[in-house]
Amino acid sequence: MITLKGVEKSFGKQVVLRGVNLTIPTGQLTTIIGPSGEGKSVLLKHIIGLMKPDRGEIWVDGVELSRLTGKALNEVRKRFAMLFQSAALFDSMTVFDNVAFPLREKRLVPEREVPRVVNDMLERVGLTGMGHKFPAELSGGMKKRVGLARALVMGPEIILFDEPTTGLDPLMAKTIHDLIRAMHKVFGFTAVMVSHDIPAIFSISDWVAMLKHGQIIAMAPSHEFPRLSHPDVREFLSVMDGGMSVPVDA
Repeated sequence: MITLKGVEKSFGKQVVLRGVNLTIPTGQLTTIIGPSGEGKSVLLKHIIGLMKPDRGEIWVDGVELSRLTGKALNEVRKRFAMLFQSAALFDSMTVFDNVAFPLREKRLVPEREVPRVVNDMLERVGLTGMGHKFPAELSGGMKKRVGLARALVMGPEIILFDEPTTGLDPLMAKTIHDLIRAMHKVFGFTAVMVSHDIPAIFSISDWVAMLKHGQIIAMAPSHEFPRLSHPDVREFLSVMDGGMSVPVDA
């Protein structure tokens, strides 16, 4: 579905991406991990076309994204949705209107169908009867649910998750992870997630890749990733979760 070939990006003298090569399998959930400040969120912005690489190519289902502009770029973006760290809700809108916003803006369904579609999606993410509330009245976990509902309501083929459990306690983070996985199974979208939640991400991801020094240094199925012998992988996992990395000869 998504392939990055030799993607490079610098901001002035700061080099962030140093030739990223990455293939995202269609219909699966791939999580990108790595130390803070290594460019994981920058990578997501390249995948959705919010940034253009200095060098390299970004392919989405056979279309080279980095060469597109204007209407052609927007057509490809219609296949995407994104869940931000903060959920990025409109404070002046109710939960219902936040979820309905993309349907109305893009005229995806007739207005008479909006209530049915929105309420169905709110029920799916566990927010039945909450449509009248405003973001200020919601907990952090509920805001994430609204953000997920708004992403899903567009019926995207690809959803990008940028640290979806930031600011949540471990129990609520697990709830959101489980919800993402459940919705992935129901809708079958291709998912790319950036996360620091070690080891939680191994139970919900199909694939895990690690970004360090501006490159993807390792990628493997989630159940195999903790056993990789790459020294940077082992060090990162050990630091993040007090030594979860499995011995090579285990």
